[in-house]
Amino acid sequence: MAGNATAARQGEERYRTRSEQMASFVEHAAWEDLSPAAREALKIRVLDSLGCAFGALAGPPIRLLRSDVEEFGGNPLCTLIGGGYTSPDRAAFFNGALVRYLDFNDSYLAKGETCHPSDNLGAVLAASEYSLASGRQFLTALAVAYQVQCRLSDVAPVRARGFDHTTQGAFAAAAGAAKALELAAPQIANALGISGTANNALRVTRTGELSHWKGLAYPNTAFDALRAAFLAMRGVTGPREVFEGNKGWCQTVSGDFEIDWSRENLERVKRTILKKFNAEIHSQSAIEGMIELMRETGFSGREIDRIRIDIFDVAHLIIGGGAEGDKTVVRTKEEADHSLPYMVSAAALDGQVMPEQYEPERIARGDIQSLLRRVTVVPDPGLSRRFPEEHSCRLAVALKDGRTLIKEKYDYEGFHTRPMSWAKAEEKFHRLADGALDMFRRQEIVDAVRLLDGISVRNLTGLLG
Repeated sequence: MAGNATAARQGEERYRTRSEQMASFVEHAAWEDLSPAAREALKIRVLDSLGCAFGALAGPPIRLLRSDVEEFGGNPLCTLIGGGYTSPDRAAFFNGALVRYLDFNDSYLAKGETCHPSDNLGAVLAASEYSLASGRQFLTALAVAYQVQCRLSDVAPVRARGFDHTTQGAFAAAAGAAKALELAAPQIANALGISGTANNALRVTRTGELSHWKGLAYPNTAFDALRAAFLAMRGVTGPREVFEGNKGWCQTVSGDFEIDWSRENLERVKRTILKKFNAEIHSQSAIEGMIELMRETGFSGREIDRIRIDIFDVAHLIIGGGAEGDKTVVRTKEEADHSLPYMVSAAALDGQVMPEQYEPERIARGDIQSLLRRVTVVPDPGLSRRFPEEHSCRLAVALKDGRTLIKEKYDYEGFHTRPMSWAKAEEKFHRLADGALDMFRRQEIVDAVRLLDGISVRNLTGLLG
């Protein structure tokens, strides 16, 4: 009899949909599942994200979003970073946009996909504040969102099919929000079905002429994902077969893939990487290489005749002038922070790539506009084969005096092979938040994040507003 019951349970397991299997993983995820290293990595990424958020408060599209919130309002249940309150979904959008706008937040590199898992923070933080979650519950929910997004990026990349990485994010943000709301597995599956069906975004967001939407696409997905979680909480159902169903996600978006969610953990956050420079993630080693080469040999940017960058194919595709558009036409911040010629030229001329390098007057100046047109980016098959385990490039800098200087890089500070320490993350936070907060408040936030597993989420959000 017991054998028949076991067989029945196994049969039921075999016929559960993929969204139900993912939902079971989300429901059963626990703080105790996180290793000490993963807990530390999560806290560092929360601090890094908050620094990016405070550094973005004066951004032009952020001011537009703030006007939108102030005109249309929302039940004041959740904190807006920088001050004020609104509804959870609007808070998710606004705070998520703050984290994303500078393009300085964390990244994850898979062979066929690049994403920014901290894009989920806005939705998970809003859900956690609404549900009066503890810091441990918030961090666990955030770890869930990281795991879902990273693993879908590993096995179900969609970039080559013309979809944006926010497409996997629809599942990640819904999973994290549903976890923060403490939904049961059937409700979580409904949230996944609603969000995953409704948020399949186009890659044109990041190709050709770039717009504000580059930084707002994921906050919009997080807004919708949190709404999906709230609807599921109230009993609204979604497509159970969102993945494998007729004209479902696998058939129309990703192609077939397999993840055994019963064997997944919460450790993928340790493979995410932080940005040392305010630049698109695939540029980091090249920027670090240029700055190191200048320090080692003593030349200045004014002495450069031309630059050749041999780099892995994904970097050439996205920021080097490959299939996603000419990167020597740079007029706006959005175009500049996705142009490898611009970013390396900024590093050569200014010795850094930080938010100041994207001010309109800096972008328009003749020295950088001239130099970026003398940068050649070449995809290298050997370097491509080593990606994403390595972040490799080779710089050849030809100087006006006839010398050519070479620099090779395999990673950078912040890559998973050289993780950013808490001290470096704290230094970055203070630099970015300096214009928005005084030293006392900044230190309060740093201390709150450091002790987040022992306080409530509202202890933290009370400092953010």
